[in-house]
Amino acid sequence: MINKFKKLDWGILVLLLLFMCISTMIVHSATSYDPRYASYDTKTVIFYCIGFGVVLLVSLIDYRLLLKGWYIWYAIGLLSLVLVFFLAKEINGARSWFEFGGLQFQPAEMVKIVLIIGIAFLMGRRQGEPLLLTNDVLPVALYAFIPFMLVMMQPDLGNAIIYLIIVLGMLWIGNVKYSHVLVGLSVVVGCILVFGILFNTYNAQIKTYLTEHEKLHWYQRINGFMNPGNASEKEVYQATKAKIAIGSGGLAGDGYLKGDSKNKAFISYPYSDSIFVVVGEEFGFQGSAVLLLLYFLLIYRMILIAFQCYDKRGSFMIIGIVSMFVFQIFENIGMMIGLMPITGITLPFVSYGGTSLLLNMLCIGLVFSIKVHQEKYELDT
Repeated sequence: MINKFKKLDWGILVLLLLFMCISTMIVHSATSYDPRYASYDTKTVIFYCIGFGVVLLVSLIDYRLLLKGWYIWYAIGLLSLVLVFFLAKEINGARSWFEFGGLQFQPAEMVKIVLIIGIAFLMGRRQGEPLLLTNDVLPVALYAFIPFMLVMMQPDLGNAIIYLIIVLGMLWIGNVKYSHVLVGLSVVVGCILVFGILFNTYNAQIKTYLTEHEKLHWYQRINGFMNPGNASEKEVYQATKAKIAIGSGGLAGDGYLKGDSKNKAFISYPYSDSIFVVVGEEFGFQGSAVLLLLYFLLIYRMILIAFQCYDKRGSFMIIGIVSMFVFQIFENIGMMIGLMPITGITLPFVSYGGTSLLLNMLCIGLVFSIKVHQEKYELDT
C-alpha cells in the first residue's frame, strides 16, 4: 500500500489543495451577504476532506476491475436515471436530484463515469487499431445514446452535452477514421444549423408550447443566446449581469469580500454555476488567469499520465475525464462572458456542490489508479 501511495502524482494533489483553498474562499465570499448559505464554505471543506479520502481509496483499486464490470455499472446508471422520473422532486423545472435527508444526489453526474468506463472497455478491444464504424463507433454511440436521451428528458441539457463531449473526445483519441470524423461533424453542424433556422422561424410557436408545458426557462436561455438583440430583459438578465460583474473587476479586481453590495449580489447561484463571476469581480483578469493556469497544469499532468500508460484502456479513460473537465471549464466560463448559452454546469473543483465535487475527486482517483497500476500491468502482459 505504501508503494502505491508513493506512485501518486503529488503535483496533482498540490493542485487539489490549492483548489480547495480557492473554492472555500470564493464560496465564502459568494454567500457572505446571504445568511441562508452561511455554512456553505464549511461544507465545502468537509466535501473536500471526504473527496481526498475518495481519491486515496479509489487509487488503491485496480481500475481493470471496474472495466470488467462495465455492464453492471451501466445497468445501475440507467436504473438510477429511470428512477429519477418517479422518485425525484422537481427543482428549477427539472427532475434530476434524489434527496436523502438534507443531502442531494444527481445520478446524471455519476453516469459520466459510467460512460467513460464502458466506452474505454469497448474501444480497448481494438488495441489502438483504427476504429471500425459498425463494430466500434456505432456500439459506442448506442451505448451513450440511451443515457443521453434519459437525461434530456429530465431535462438536463448541460449534462447531456457533456455526454456527447466525452464520446467525441474518446473516439478521437481512440483512432477514429477521418472519414467518420468528417461525416460526424457534418451531421452535428447540419443539426445545429437546422435547429437555429427552425427556432427562429417558429419562435412564437415554440415559446407558446414551452410556456404551456412550464418549460419557458428553456426558451429564455436559448433565445437570450441566439437573439440577444431581440430578447426580453429577463431572457438576457443573467448573461448581462454576469458580464457587467466580470468587467467591473478590471485587471486586478475590486478586492476579496469587497463586492458584497455590488454586481455579484444580482447574479443567480453565485456560489455554484455562476461562481466565476465572483472570481472575475473580486480578483479581476489576473486572478482569473491564475485560475485558468491551475486548470491547465491539472489537465497537463493528467495527459502526461495518459501518455505513459501501457494499457490503451487506461489512456482512453483519462482522455474521457480530460474531455469532461475541459468542456465544463470552457462552458462554465464561456456562458459567463457570453460565448456559450447558459446551462446548469458547475466550474470543476471551485463551484459549491457535494455531488459534482465528489465525482470530480473520484475521477482523479481513477487517474491515480491507472498510474499506480501501470507497472503491474506491464508485468502481467
